[in-house]
Amino acid sequence: MSISPTLMIYIAIFGGILLLVEALYLVVFGRSIRLGSRMNRRLEMLDKSADRAETMERLRKEASQHSKSTSIPFYSLLAEKAEKAQIAFSPVMLILVMVLVAAFGFMALSVFTEAPVGVRAGVAAVMGGGGVWLWVSNKAKKRLSLIEEQLPDAIDLIVRGLRVGHPFIHALSAAAREIPDPLGSELGLIADEAAYGRDIGEALMAFAERMDMQDLRFLAVSVTIQAQSGGNLAEILDGLSKVVRARFKLFRRVRAITAEAKWSGMFLSAFPIVAMIAISVIKPDYYDEVKETPYFIPTALVVGAFLVINVLYMRKMVNIKV
Repeated sequence: MSISPTLMIYIAIFGGILLLVEALYLVVFGRSIRLGSRMNRRLEMLDKSADRAETMERLRKEASQHSKSTSIPFYSLLAEKAEKAQIAFSPVMLILVMVLVAAFGFMALSVFTEAPVGVRAGVAAVMGGGGVWLWVSNKAKKRLSLIEEQLPDAIDLIVRGLRVGHPFIHALSAAAREIPDPLGSELGLIADEAAYGRDIGEALMAFAERMDMQDLRFLAVSVTIQAQSGGNLAEILDGLSKVVRARFKLFRRVRAITAEAKWSGMFLSAFPIVAMIAISVIKPDYYDEVKETPYFIPTALVVGAFLVINVLYMRKMVNIKV
């Protein structure tokens, strides 16, 4: 029995939308915007413009523009993730990207499917908004993971600078030149702000709050306390580096231990839905005998509620905080 290719067409179009958003991002801002680039974006911008104040202002604007645009209807659902991902697109540009990819989806659906215009428009709108949301979420998750991984090495570089006699701001600036993105540009921006008069502890804490990361809060608090009460900052940060590294190692170990349970939970959660779709495609009349009974809809709702509870419970079981 042949299976309708409509679902595969929708999936292919959605995948094309994700690739289109990434391509637009790279075309507008260049390859240095990619996470993990060998030369961080701040250094590349300084190399092109040689204007430190202009570069700092541009990076600061990119870092805060999304949190200031939560008044835009429906944008507040995306603003927090866009801020953590530090999407260089402005909020207006990001909304325009949604419209553009939705238009691309509508045209692709018009070419490859024969669905009614209303259905095509609705599906294209969902694909446009959902595709950009998924892209931003993935960027935020990847960026936070990279910052967590880079932080111990950055602290070690700062400690080495302090031990040879450099002031903290100079040691921070030197670490920013050595660390690739995403952390390299962030540390460089903090060093620039401190050079222009902002309190270094305040700048670090603002960065920690923006990323909502506990290890960065520890760093900000350590620097602030040392500035107020004195002490050997190199020793304090060396201990912090060891704690962060051990915590990160433990997190990796916990993730490896719980990987089997996570995949089992995903399989158990997805299998009933996949089985139902497969039955509907292979044998569309399978439920005809029970569809008209008064118990069909209540039973379907109960089964759906149990599936949702199963997903939430399995996720809670394997979501171990470190």
